[in-house]
Amino acid sequence: MELFWPSVLLVVLIVVLFLAERWNADAVDRIEENIIAILLAAITIISFSQVVARYGFHTGWSGALELTRILFAWLILFGMSYGVKKGMHLGVDALIRTFPKPLFHAAAFFGAVCCLLYALMLLHAGWLAFFGGKEVTSYRQAGALGYWTLMFNTGIGLDDLRYPVWVQESFGLQERVQRWVAYLMLPIGLGLLAFRSLQAIVAIARGERELIIAGHEAEDLVAENKDLLKD
Repeated sequence: MELFWPSVLLVVLIVVLFLAERWNADAVDRIEENIIAILLAAITIISFSQVVARYGFHTGWSGALELTRILFAWLILFGMSYGVKKGMHLGVDALIRTFPKPLFHAAAFFGAVCCLLYALMLLHAGWLAFFGGKEVTSYRQAGALGYWTLMFNTGIGLDDLRYPVWVQESFGLQERVQRWVAYLMLPIGLGLLAFRSLQAIVAIARGERELIIAGHEAEDLVAENKDLLKD
């Protein structure tokens, strides 16, 4: 039952995202792009400032490296769903493009389904018990949702990242930033990946999209060797 409310909140987030895209898809695109840009900018600024501080003034911020790692993880977890949405993930399609059209369509559909199952298994593998899989008996076996819930319930802090003193005093927070704050993007990112994969499955089934990846090796090889037979 302790996983119920995080699961409900994640579903609500995805439903809101779905409705927002139906209302204004361009605005959602801009928001996602801005989030990715902000994460990239933050990583660059923190890393650059640390180099200047250490080599120019022999000082630095002890939590900078940990924050940079967290932001980089957020960038990956958030960006992977955006990559699926825009078909930006690289993939090898040279073989399946030699298939007859019905078989190519089936392979593309299968690939999208595998991506959805991958996201759902990492998010929470408990549903596999319905198909004869191992029953989940602890948080550590429950995937991203279970691990995040464990961190939220225990309130364990990060190693080096700390709240400013005025924040601690104003809001009565503990000294170290809680791990659940840093790991929040883990279930959100996987939930978004599952949602975007499901969208890709529907688009492929309707013939509105070819693949879940952006692989063009077959066309590139043909273009590079189109004059080979002439020689």
